[in-house]
Amino acid sequence: MRITEATDADWPAIWAFFQPITAAGETFTYPTDMDQGQARQGWLLPEPDHTVVALDEHGTVLGTAKMNRNHMGNADHIASASYMVDPAHRGRGVGRALCEYTLDWAHRSGCTAMQFNAVVATNTRAVGLYESLGFAVVGTLERGFRHPTQGHVGLHIMYRALDHAPARARR
Repeated sequence: MRITEATDADWPAIWAFFQPITAAGETFTYPTDMDQGQARQGWLLPEPDHTVVALDEHGTVLGTAKMNRNHMGNADHIASASYMVDPAHRGRGVGRALCEYTLDWAHRSGCTAMQFNAVVATNTRAVGLYESLGFAVVGTLERGFRHPTQGHVGLHIMYRALDHAPARARR
Protein backbone atom coordinates (compact mmCIF):
# COMPACT_ATOMS: atom_id res chain seq x y z
CA MET A 1 0.00 0.00 0.00
CA ARG A 2 1.23 3.47 -0.87
CA ILE A 3 -0.12 6.73 0.56
CA THR A 4 0.16 9.74 -1.70
CA GLU A 5 -1.28 13.20 -2.23
CA ALA A 6 -4.84 13.06 -3.57
CA THR A 7 -5.30 14.64 -6.99
CA ASP A 8 -8.30 15.70 -9.04
CA ALA A 9 -7.90 12.43 -10.95
CA ASP A 10 -8.51 10.48 -7.71
CA TRP A 11 -11.85 12.16 -7.01
CA PRO A 12 -14.09 9.81 -9.06
CA ALA A 13 -12.70 6.79 -7.17
CA ILE A 14 -13.12 8.58 -3.82
CA TRP A 15 -16.67 9.67 -4.67
CA ALA A 16 -17.58 6.07 -5.56
CA PHE A 17 -17.33 5.11 -1.85
CA PHE A 18 -17.72 8.55 -0.27
CA GLN A 19 -21.28 8.93 -1.54
CA PRO A 20 -22.70 5.60 -0.26
CA ILE A 21 -20.89 5.98 3.08
CA THR A 22 -22.29 9.45 3.71
CA ALA A 23 -25.72 8.56 2.31
CA ALA A 24 -25.95 5.68 4.81
CA GLY A 25 -25.77 8.28 7.60
CA GLU A 26 -24.11 5.95 10.11
CA THR A 27 -20.60 7.31 10.62
CA PHE A 28 -20.21 10.91 9.44
CA THR A 29 -21.91 14.16 10.35
CA TYR A 30 -22.18 15.11 6.68
CA PRO A 31 -25.62 15.61 5.13
CA THR A 32 -26.86 12.30 3.72
CA ASP A 33 -27.85 14.08 0.51
CA MET A 34 -24.55 15.91 0.06
CA ASP A 35 -23.88 16.49 -3.62
CA GLN A 36 -20.61 15.71 -5.33
CA GLY A 37 -19.52 19.35 -5.58
CA GLN A 38 -20.00 19.98 -1.86
CA ALA A 39 -18.26 16.72 -1.01
CA ARG A 40 -15.28 17.42 -3.25
CA GLN A 41 -14.84 20.93 -1.87
CA GLY A 42 -15.02 19.69 1.71
CA TRP A 43 -12.72 16.69 1.23
CA LEU A 44 -9.98 17.74 -1.22
CA LEU A 45 -8.38 20.37 0.97
CA PRO A 46 -5.89 22.96 -0.29
CA GLU A 47 -2.57 23.58 1.43
CA PRO A 48 -1.69 24.05 4.20
CA ASP A 49 -4.22 21.29 4.84
CA HIS A 50 -3.70 17.95 3.18
CA THR A 51 -5.69 15.13 1.55
CA VAL A 52 -4.23 11.75 0.66
CA VAL A 53 -5.25 8.45 -0.86
CA ALA A 54 -4.08 4.94 -0.04
CA LEU A 55 -3.36 2.98 -3.21
CA ASP A 56 -2.72 -0.69 -3.81
CA GLU A 57 -0.02 -2.01 -6.14
CA HIS A 58 -2.34 -1.49 -9.14
CA GLY A 59 -3.14 2.14 -8.27
CA THR A 60 -6.64 1.34 -6.97
CA VAL A 61 -7.84 3.84 -4.37
CA LEU A 62 -8.42 1.87 -1.15
CA GLY A 63 -9.20 4.79 1.11
CA THR A 64 -8.57 8.44 1.78
CA ALA A 65 -7.82 10.85 4.60
CA LYS A 66 -7.97 14.58 5.02
CA MET A 67 -6.01 16.41 7.69
CA ASN A 68 -6.11 19.97 8.88
CA ARG A 69 -5.68 22.33 11.79
CA ASN A 70 -8.65 21.82 14.08
CA HIS A 71 -8.67 25.43 15.28
CA MET A 72 -7.29 28.82 14.33
CA GLY A 73 -5.25 31.43 16.18
CA ASN A 74 -3.76 30.43 19.50
CA ALA A 75 -5.19 26.91 19.17
CA ASP A 76 -3.81 26.19 15.69
CA HIS A 77 -1.37 23.65 17.15
CA ILE A 78 -4.21 21.08 17.41
CA ALA A 79 -4.71 18.92 14.32
CA SER A 80 -7.72 16.94 13.17
CA ALA A 81 -8.33 14.35 10.48
CA SER A 82 -11.08 12.30 8.85
CA TYR A 83 -10.84 8.94 7.13
CA MET A 84 -12.85 6.89 4.65
CA VAL A 85 -12.02 3.38 3.54
CA ASP A 86 -13.73 1.80 0.58
CA PRO A 87 -15.92 -0.95 2.12
CA ALA A 88 -14.53 -3.38 -0.47
CA HIS A 89 -11.10 -2.96 1.13
CA ARG A 90 -11.91 -2.95 4.85
CA GLY A 91 -9.94 -5.24 7.12
CA ARG A 92 -6.68 -4.77 5.20
CA GLY A 93 -5.07 -2.16 7.48
CA VAL A 94 -5.98 0.79 5.27
CA GLY A 95 -7.58 2.80 8.08
CA ARG A 96 -4.63 2.18 10.40
CA ALA A 97 -2.12 3.20 7.73
CA LEU A 98 -4.05 6.38 6.98
CA CYS A 99 -4.38 7.26 10.66
CA GLU A 100 -0.66 6.70 11.24
CA TYR A 101 0.08 8.89 8.23
CA THR A 102 -2.06 11.74 9.57
CA LEU A 103 -0.44 11.52 13.00
CA ASP A 104 3.00 11.75 11.41
CA TRP A 105 1.83 14.67 9.22
CA ALA A 106 0.50 16.53 12.26
CA HIS A 107 3.72 15.99 14.17
CA ARG A 108 5.85 17.13 11.20
CA SER A 109 3.57 20.18 10.85
CA GLY A 110 4.35 21.29 14.39
CA CYS A 111 1.08 20.23 15.97
CA THR A 112 1.18 19.06 19.56
CA ALA A 113 -2.06 17.07 19.58
CA MET A 114 -4.78 15.63 17.40
CA GLN A 115 -8.48 15.89 18.21
CA PHE A 116 -11.43 14.22 16.55
CA ASN A 117 -14.55 16.31 17.12
CA ALA A 118 -17.32 13.86 16.25
CA VAL A 119 -16.65 10.11 16.35
CA VAL A 120 -20.00 8.33 16.30
CA ALA A 121 -20.05 6.13 19.41
CA THR A 122 -21.59 3.19 17.54
CA ASN A 123 -18.69 3.22 15.05
CA THR A 124 -16.84 0.74 17.24
CA ARG A 125 -14.28 -0.19 14.57
CA ALA A 126 -13.11 3.42 14.34
CA VAL A 127 -13.20 3.96 18.11
CA GLY A 128 -11.15 0.79 18.63
CA LEU A 129 -8.62 1.79 15.99
CA TYR A 130 -8.18 5.25 17.45
CA GLU A 131 -7.80 3.90 20.98
CA SER A 132 -5.18 1.41 19.75
CA LEU A 133 -3.23 4.39 18.42
CA GLY A 134 -3.28 6.22 21.74
CA PHE A 135 -6.46 8.30 21.47
CA ALA A 136 -8.81 8.61 24.40
CA VAL A 137 -12.44 9.64 24.60
CA VAL A 138 -12.31 12.95 26.48
CA GLY A 139 -16.02 13.65 26.27
CA THR A 140 -19.23 12.43 24.73
CA LEU A 141 -22.11 14.50 23.51
CA GLU A 142 -24.91 12.18 24.58
CA ARG A 143 -27.56 11.72 21.92
CA GLY A 144 -25.55 14.00 19.62
CA PHE A 145 -26.01 11.90 16.47
CA ARG A 146 -29.19 10.65 14.83
CA HIS A 147 -28.24 7.16 13.70
CA PRO A 148 -30.66 5.85 11.05
CA THR A 149 -31.25 2.51 12.79
CA GLN A 150 -30.09 2.99 16.38
CA GLY A 151 -31.70 6.32 17.11
CA HIS A 152 -29.89 9.04 19.03
CA VAL A 153 -26.38 7.89 19.95
CA GLY A 154 -23.33 9.61 21.39
CA LEU A 155 -20.68 11.61 19.57
CA HIS A 156 -17.22 11.15 21.08
CA ILE A 157 -14.54 13.79 21.20
CA MET A 158 -11.25 11.91 21.01
CA TYR A 159 -7.79 13.29 21.74
CA ARG A 160 -4.17 12.28 21.59
CA ALA A 161 -1.06 14.26 22.44
CA LEU A 162 1.67 14.07 19.82
CA ASP A 163 4.93 13.23 21.45
CA HIS A 164 8.06 11.91 19.79
CA ALA A 165 6.89 8.28 19.78
CA PRO A 166 5.85 7.15 16.31
CA ALA A 167 2.16 6.34 15.89
CA ARG A 168 2.75 2.64 15.25
CA ALA A 169 4.62 2.22 18.56
CA ARG A 170 1.35 2.67 20.47
CA ARG A 171 -0.36 -0.53 19.27
